[in-house]
Amino acid sequence: MRSLRFLFVIIALVAVATFTESRLSAEPEPARQPIRIDHHLHVHSPAIIGFLPYFCKSPKLPDGCDPDFANTHTVEDLIAAMDAGGIRGGALLSTAYLAESVFAEPLVPDHAAILHDGNAFTEAAARAHPDRLMAFIGINPLTSTALPELARWKGHRFVTGVKLHLTNSGLDFRDADHVRRLSAVFRASAHDRFAIIMHMRSDREDYGAEDVRIFLRDVLPAAGNATVQIAHAAGWGGIDANMLSALGAFADAIEAKPSLRRHLYFDLGGVWDAESSDADMASLVVLIRRIGPRQFLPASDWPFTSDLKAYYGKTYPRLPLTDAEWATIRGNVAPYVPVRLLKR
Repeated sequence: MRSLRFLFVIIALVAVATFTESRLSAEPEPARQPIRIDHHLHVHSPAIIGFLPYFCKSPKLPDGCDPDFANTHTVEDLIAAMDAGGIRGGALLSTAYLAESVFAEPLVPDHAAILHDGNAFTEAAARAHPDRLMAFIGINPLTSTALPELARWKGHRFVTGVKLHLTNSGLDFRDADHVRRLSAVFRASAHDRFAIIMHMRSDREDYGAEDVRIFLRDVLPAAGNATVQIAHAAGWGGIDANMLSALGAFADAIEAKPSLRRHLYFDLGGVWDAESSDADMASLVVLIRRIGPRQFLPASDWPFTSDLKAYYGKTYPRLPLTDAEWATIRGNVAPYVPVRLLKR
């Protein structure tokens, strides 16, 4: 009789454990909740793909181009990757600015046409997939074609904003004329109701806090209330002293002026990977907490992170944030995201 009673107890305990396990598995962990919007995606246009052999042979690029950069992925490949990763929608950032990159000097005669074709390709992709993609055109703010190309896209429904890549543009925040030209692009973008995504890091070896202070003082005010997204958390992918210096300066500024949070955001595209050190990631976490998790946007820099399911499921959780902080970041959506991308 005692053995039978013991058996009933064991069965009851197993039943409770099974129920608890099934209940926990049915409730998504905060750190694993689906990403609604990937805020940093790329697909080269055919015009840019045709231009890349010239670009990648530039004397200023002695090692050529990373194979992942000189890819021929299609928009359909991107949509398939988003589907596999459970990503609802994304910001498709044109790489048209490469046609006028400082690394591609001398400029090819048809650089303006390649630039425009690259942007037209990105707009067409968003128009073909209106419930999945939004387009950001690309320009070099230091060229004479920047403002005219920006003006050509004013009022286009599927163009959400403009992407600036300051490394490729050769922009130096310590150069007053460069700052003036960048400010003009910010002002025009705000006037045309475009959001701005900026790869801020320049090619300077001492890039960091000083550049951020110049940007905040002399450029950001020109954006008015437009949303400004700083790509790669103010770096260019990876975590290093320059990136931490720049992001630290943003943290100082936001703590001194909290109203900056109304329109200043940072994307986390390719900022850490499987090789990033625990010390570097801990330093990044400190700055994320100072700025506030609500200012950080999920992003991948696809196709550099080709497997979005693995990237968001394995690489992202390496950063030692709390479940609550991860739930905030993974659920963040930039103010510029059209409602049509959130209805699925």
